Amino acid sequence: MSSINCFRTAKAPLHTFASVSRFRYSPNPIVSVLRRKSSPSFVTLRVVSSMAYEKELDAAKKAASLAARLCQKVQKALLQSDVQSKSDKSPVTVADYGSQAVVSLVLERELTSEPFSLVAEEDSADLRKDGSEDILQRITKLVNDTLATEDLTKAIDSTLTTDDLLRAIDCGTSEGGPNGRHWVLDPIDGTKGFLRGDQYAVALGLLEEGKVVLGVLACPNLPLTSIAGNKNSSSSDEIGCLFFATIGSGTYMQPLDSKSEPVKVHVSSVENPEEASFFESFEGAHSLHDLSSSIASKLGVKAPPVRIDSQAKYGALSRGDGAIYLRFPHKGYREKIWDHVAGAIVVTEAGGIVTDAGGKPLDFSKGKYLDLDTGIIVANEKLMPLLLKAVRDSIAEQEKASSSL
Repeated sequence: MSSINCFRTAKAPLHTFASVSRFRYSPNPIVSVLRRKSSPSFVTLRVVSSMAYEKELDAAKKAASLAARLCQKVQKALLQSDVQSKSDKSPVTVADYGSQAVVSLVLERELTSEPFSLVAEEDSADLRKDGSEDILQRITKLVNDTLATEDLTKAIDSTLTTDDLLRAIDCGTSEGGPNGRHWVLDPIDGTKGFLRGDQYAVALGLLEEGKVVLGVLACPNLPLTSIAGNKNSSSSDEIGCLFFATIGSGTYMQPLDSKSEPVKVHVSSVENPEEASFFESFEGAHSLHDLSSSIASKLGVKAPPVRIDSQAKYGALSRGDGAIYLRFPHKGYREKIWDHVAGAIVVTEAGGIVTDAGGKPLDFSKGKYLDLDTGIIVANEKLMPLLLKAVRDSIAEQEKASSSL
């Protein structure tokens, strides 16, 4: 087995493109501050780039698609099992570790000349404990079987051993930060949705000098048609979407299991909040639904919330299935960058805006965690000023109510 070489950091050059007339650029040749003249309260930090990431995008799409294939296999076996308890965490454990190993191995193989740093959710500590031999063997077999579907076991030189697998998983323990290139991975975003047989995503992004320049979302259970209105998809609907974006090049969607041509997508153009629909987390434990309800009421939103798991929400928003996304975690929760890196660029390249509750862009340069003002909000450019006001008013009301108790 060839050695697995992790934590190779580097600073790759960014390629600039010509300025766009409706933005004012800072003199910094790497990072431009783009201020919308029509909405001076918004500042969007953007790395300017050309199609400089084609090789990285091809590798990321392959890695995320193969990882999603592994997850689909595990989820199918889970849902068909009459014995496996849905509260049993072993299926998602197998899929989580397996997905991370696949992504790590594919990226390392496809980008052999590239420095490699991966910030991911899992490490191998639990798999190295006594009593973990059986599950480790299961994961290793699953990864080998998945790689064999693309004949990658030959490309990687041989069948993986358990030690190879552990090393591949531990390639994901980079800390990230503001310098160099860092891949960012959530091997299964939406584990509860995964266990229910519902929405989840393999989310993979690339940071360069602390800025998101590439994102891929593999959403195996998301219908190719719109989920607007929270409609129940029929059994005949084709499912499985792959969303991808690189900085300055827009966002595209294609079927996950097909070679068909991708289509460019764009966020909703709705301007009237009364006509907008909003997404929020399926689980009440992940977001404050009462605060979201208050914000929607102030905006005049009439449609009920669409509640789905994972960064599949970002993908659905990027193609206009909804107009707003509200995420307000419970007090004390710290957002991790792998929960938002890929989704954020998929939405922004489709014309959307992603900020914290105070209107500040998300800063992915601080390591594994995001420092946020209260929560995360997403909308199109027309709705964002109204949304920010509703958010401020609703939060102020809650704080006033809490202080009076």
